[in-house]
Amino acid sequence: MQRLCERQRKLGEQIPPSFVKCLASLETFMASSLANKEAVKKMKAPNAKAMNGMKQKLKKAAKEHEAALSQYREDPENYDAKVQAAQAASVVPQVPVSKPKAAPIVAPTAEAPADDEFQTVGPGGKPGMTSDALFKSLAAVLEARGRKSTDRGEQINTLMKLHDVAQTPYQRIRVLLTLVAARFDYSTSANAFMPLEMWTQARNELDTLLKVLFENRAYLVLEETDDYDDQVERKPRENGEGDFVHVRGSIVSFIDRLEDEFTKSLQNIDPHATEYVERLKDEKLLYQTIVRGQSYFESVLAQPLPDKVQAVVAVPLRRCVMRRLEHIYSKQDVIILALETANHEAQPTLPASQITPSFETVRDRPDGPMQLVHALCVYLYQRPEDSGERQRTRAILCHVYHHALHADYHVARDRFLMSHLQESIHLADAETQILYNRVLVQLGLCAFRVGLVRDCHTALQEIFATGRVKELLAQGISKGTAYNAVSAEQEKLDRQRQLPFHMHINLELLECVYLVASMLLEVPSMAYAGTDPELRKKVISRPFRRMLDYTDRLVFSGPPENTRDHVMQASKALQNGDWQTCTALIQSIKIWKLIPDKDAMLARLARHIQEEGLRTYLFNFASHYDSLSLAHLAETFELPESAVRSIVSRMIWSDELAASLDPVHGVIAFQRTELNKMQQLSLLLADRASAMLDQNEWLLDSKLGDGASAGDANTDRDAARRDARRRGRGRGRIQLQGQAVSQRV
Repeated sequence: MQRLCERQRKLGEQIPPSFVKCLASLETFMASSLANKEAVKKMKAPNAKAMNGMKQKLKKAAKEHEAALSQYREDPENYDAKVQAAQAASVVPQVPVSKPKAAPIVAPTAEAPADDEFQTVGPGGKPGMTSDALFKSLAAVLEARGRKSTDRGEQINTLMKLHDVAQTPYQRIRVLLTLVAARFDYSTSANAFMPLEMWTQARNELDTLLKVLFENRAYLVLEETDDYDDQVERKPRENGEGDFVHVRGSIVSFIDRLEDEFTKSLQNIDPHATEYVERLKDEKLLYQTIVRGQSYFESVLAQPLPDKVQAVVAVPLRRCVMRRLEHIYSKQDVIILALETANHEAQPTLPASQITPSFETVRDRPDGPMQLVHALCVYLYQRPEDSGERQRTRAILCHVYHHALHADYHVARDRFLMSHLQESIHLADAETQILYNRVLVQLGLCAFRVGLVRDCHTALQEIFATGRVKELLAQGISKGTAYNAVSAEQEKLDRQRQLPFHMHINLELLECVYLVASMLLEVPSMAYAGTDPELRKKVISRPFRRMLDYTDRLVFSGPPENTRDHVMQASKALQNGDWQTCTALIQSIKIWKLIPDKDAMLARLARHIQEEGLRTYLFNFASHYDSLSLAHLAETFELPESAVRSIVSRMIWSDELAASLDPVHGVIAFQRTELNKMQQLSLLLADRASAMLDQNEWLLDSKLGDGASAGDANTDRDAARRDARRRGRGRGRIQLQGQAVSQRV
């Protein structure tokens, strides 16, 4: 109940009367319990400790709600009626134009006018105020900002009144800059997010500020300006001012803070509740503010400004573009189109952008959303100096992610490899590294969707090999282990970096894709290795191999219950050459419905299972045949005879299969060379001697101190010697083993 009351207090709601009654009852009960001295003395130590803790908590709560408790004790019977009457009075709508009843704000040093004197009235009937008085009141607010004893709510009320009486554009700009900053200062906790009402008011006031700046282009809000007197009115081409009046402030910092508070609220709201969906609807409003900010900075740069001022304005423009890109890079085209449509309907008078395509282009072209993302990324690629390196890196990653989301694997892969980010990503900040991991995962999913199983496994292996998928994708918190404890500060930082729930990548789908890709690679490799212990050491996917070994040790195996069970039973069927059962088990997994092109993907996956089933069958049973008909293989695995001939030819060419192909009769003629016990022991002795030689050379190089150069000089020679030794073992099965070991080395 205490937590619920704290939440209502943050949201500006009334404390329920039931909580006050419960608190008063607890106080009475605690007082009566403490009055019995003998019972307190006879209490056991745990009970006495719990009672003392309860006493301290009750004392603290009573102090926080002292006023409500006093009101309740005065008249307990009529307390509910009084609270309901107060709530009803608070929801009475206020007329916004009823400002004359409020006294005008005057400067602290100015004398109040007499009652019979006339009052200055500004445009629209607003009570007037001199510039000196307004600026002095504004200075008093700024001076009190940040002090421990400052009432932040009273400051906001004062600034709202100052905004009502501000007349000139300069006054409105100054007051709005201070008012928006005061809104963000209202919440002092680093973990708590702004109340929804406060966030909405801050966004509306920021939009008002941008509107004033659009209407008065001569006033420029810049982060870096020359010193000026902030106690006097400033107008263009008056009192020594130039064509443009520079006001110290930061529009893009307000946009960043709005974004951060929005993200923080999504992190702290239960994603499975309706409150999360309602909060997520505000993303449309935030996106409109970001677009308005980008348009403002573009309009400023379009004016004839000095080079120094243009350089100062270019930085916040790039930050706005980056914020806009981060909102749309991970979304489908339909969502991007909805955001752009809502922005166009809400702000139809915004000037045309020189960076992004027009709304008509985005709406009418099939690749309109992709063109929008491309335009934003291209602008960020053109960094003027090294300060934009982080934005350029994140723009590349966002661009690759968007292409991978649309199944453009080869475009995404080429753009990713050409960036060379894998060489320097370890030097980037934590947020950029998280984005890099998300891009790797999305590339793996894209490769799986287009049928490139090996590329998919290569991309996902880097993430799944660590065993910390949730932590690397910022979708969970690392709990640590007994040997590697996570500090409280590190856990706090990890929580702040967590992505909102709607941006999560489904981990069950990721695991399913990774296990299926590992199955299609590992099962033929295990069949190729046979019983050879050296070849069995070559592991493509250790997580898959551990799961398969665990499944083999099970005495009883029932029907599959989850994704892992489906993949493991499919792997067992594929090992036995039963590709039909394997295909049925894989296609029955329900998680595939999350993939957009599900049917086409499953068709390609079934064809891949047929091909790998054929390869596994040949590895397992080639020793039982002297010859085998291609037509029989094509009928058994339901593949075209041309596809079977192609697979067998590749296996023979890569020395995976000791056989020859007879194209006239359409058969495979197998070749076998059996080694006796003496030959097998000789080969084993040669391998052990080679390993000992390599170890001795490494030790000698490390002790001599020139190990790098000596080792590099002997690398090619050693590799050639090992390959020649392994190729000399003979033909057939022994040659296949030598090829696999060579690949491992």
